[in-house]
Amino acid sequence: MNIIELLTPAYEVAWLPWAVQYFFLIGICATSALMAAAAALAPAGSGMSRLLPAIVAVLLVSALSAPVSLLADLHQPGRFWHFYAHFTPWSWMSIGALLLPVFIGLTLLFALAWWTHRPGLLKVLAVLLAASAASILVYTGAEVMAVHSRPLWNTPFLPLNFALTGWLAALGAILLVARWLPGGLQALPAATLRRLSLSAVVLLMACAALWVAAGLAGLDASFDTAVRLFDLFPVWRLSLFGSIAAGLIILALVLAPAERHTARLYSLLIAAAMLATAWIFRWILFMGVQGVPKYGAGLYLYSMPLGSDGLLGMAGVLGLCIALIALVSIAFDYLPARTAHAALHAAPRH
Repeated sequence: MNIIELLTPAYEVAWLPWAVQYFFLIGICATSALMAAAAALAPAGSGMSRLLPAIVAVLLVSALSAPVSLLADLHQPGRFWHFYAHFTPWSWMSIGALLLPVFIGLTLLFALAWWTHRPGLLKVLAVLLAASAASILVYTGAEVMAVHSRPLWNTPFLPLNFALTGWLAALGAILLVARWLPGGLQALPAATLRRLSLSAVVLLMACAALWVAAGLAGLDASFDTAVRLFDLFPVWRLSLFGSIAAGLIILALVLAPAERHTARLYSLLIAAAMLATAWIFRWILFMGVQGVPKYGAGLYLYSMPLGSDGLLGMAGVLGLCIALIALVSIAFDYLPARTAHAALHAAPRH
């Protein structure tokens, strides 16, 4: 009789918590850019155009903080340089290294054009920014979807969920940040915000329903993998019930009358629910899925590091975002855009 003993080595996860921060912030940034472009092209005084100050604030904060998380997730500076020195067009990460600087540059130019009140240039930049934001949503979804060994990643529903949860988080960020901008929450068009929030929730629910339908029809292997995980492991059942509960809670919150969406405490509740849901979705997708063995039974155990690769890094990104929100809100008090848009803030809310 021969005995073969199999040993499981200990090794670091491929995606660190830094990746959760990056995909969370870049999702907010890209979807904010799409909303900013729509607001810049909307008629003056409309609900969308009056959202522009708050959208620009969120856009700047996320655009400046997202690359920090990405560089940290690359582990070593040499990897960043290698994307340009050794370009590999078949790699989505390599393609993203070209798309991301263009997007960040257009974001900063768009914010500058808005702050200096150059409407003609703003509209041109809005079109370019929207196209660039779409490319970011494609690349961030595709670089994870390209991992064929992970059925929960290798599905066309993943980029859709990235985009829709990013949009949900962006709307939550607008409700959070607007309270510190000139005019406060009362400057926001409540009905427009409610309509956008309801659209995001309904589209997410429709996407989930399509995923289930595709899985039952045998068209998406990720559904079968998810069912197996839900059946075998309580922690995955908890994530399923939590996702359903979060969706119903957010739906109930956004169905409230429009004027409640800009009430100080109620808007904070909606913002927290939207931001937390989008962040937890990415945590489960990256850290939870990596705990599922490609071969074998059971789940891998993950312990959160307390240093820069874990809790300290997450706290640092949160601190960076808080600092940027403070700086942007102070800048809004002094830059020309405040005067230029004072009339829009004073317009009737609709």
